[in-house]
Amino acid sequence: MQGPLRGSVHRFVLGDTEITTILDGAFPMGISPPFMLDKSAEDVERIATNVNLPTDRLENNFVPVVVNTGDALVLIDTGFGKSKRDGGAGHLRPLLHDAGYAPEDIDVVFITHAHPDHIGGLWEDGDLAFPNAQLMIGRQEFDAWKSGDGIPEQRAENRAMFLKVVAPLEDKFRFIEDGDEIATGVTAQAAFGHSPGHMMVRVESAGQQALIWSDVANHYVFSVEHPESTVGFDDDKEMAIATRKRVLAETAESGVLVVGHHMPFPSVGYVQRNGDSLRWVPATYQLRI
Repeated sequence: MQGPLRGSVHRFVLGDTEITTILDGAFPMGISPPFMLDKSAEDVERIATNVNLPTDRLENNFVPVVVNTGDALVLIDTGFGKSKRDGGAGHLRPLLHDAGYAPEDIDVVFITHAHPDHIGGLWEDGDLAFPNAQLMIGRQEFDAWKSGDGIPEQRAENRAMFLKVVAPLEDKFRFIEDGDEIATGVTAQAAFGHSPGHMMVRVESAGQQALIWSDVANHYVFSVEHPESTVGFDDDKEMAIATRKRVLAETAESGVLVVGHHMPFPSVGYVQRNGDSLRWVPATYQLRI
């Protein structure tokens, strides 16, 4: 017996663009908290049991994305980096080689928001992990973390990390507003709430679209099927709920392909109406034929 085996790199073609999802890592954790904070223990058990999930634990995975437009190689978020490499995450940079890329090949690094699993991989052994990349982040996100305004107390360690890891690079960043183009066919869109300036990325190529929604929804059942439920990870919980409900409704209506940082790897799928609720439907062979 050799134990479980899972893939860590997945790529699909969208029009004239290639999108690669990479499993930076995964951690087991309890369900409530951080999820279903407004539900009773009995409700949580029922919801988990109905979809054949454990009633007390879940797996939280972390999935940065590489978008190859043909003209630019864009990395969306950097994972945890070396600090978590012995603890189950931080594998993005070494796994780039399995995807056929080197860290030096990355042209753009776009940070959707400044939580640890998105900024921790900016550095490697004291040097920039992606030395040739133009760094980008939302202006509202950067300013909030730099000033500390609106950052909840539970994020004190996170802010200290930001000041150490991100703030010193201020002169190297291009600051992004809602609707700005990151690369040809790759556009940033505001999705505030999970963090003060949290952003999504929309990719358009040859008449096809994908929405890389980062942390709009953090679990494929507890967030997607229950978007109104309070999530401990959200910095502005009311705004995050409003954004989650809006984006989920839009994705269900449009049928757009979605890539989610915390959706089950390879983290690619669709949001569909299921009666009065919603559900996450993983993409399968429709991306290959």
